[in-house]
Amino acid sequence: MTIEQAEQPGALSVVTTATDGVLVVAAAGYIDHHTCPRLQQALDTPEPAASCTVVDLHEVTFMDSSGINTLISAHQVLDQAGGWLRLAQTPDSVMRTIQLVGLDTLIDCYPTLNAALSA
Repeated sequence: MTIEQAEQPGALSVVTTATDGVLVVAAAGYIDHHTCPRLQQALDTPEPAASCTVVDLHEVTFMDSSGINTLISAHQVLDQAGGWLRLAQTPDSVMRTIQLVGLDTLIDCYPTLNAALSA
């Protein structure tokens, strides 16, 4: 398990764990141009043999285009490796952004972490 703490309120903290060979990346705070490298790093260094990742967004309060681009990039890498990327527990405010740009048509979104893991 890796824990990256946010340096200031509104920043981003990321916790990574593995569940049955699936990398779970739990993010909390803002995902923007300044904090995106922390999310990218967590997505770029998956558990050995984990080609499947769930990003748990339930504590994310804001996401801009940098976050969208990071998720698209991770999706493409995992898809090319024969795996997948799923989003779980996305708050309404963040989900509006995801739907506005059509990301939900590219990456499957689930209401709960368990649903994303068992789909």
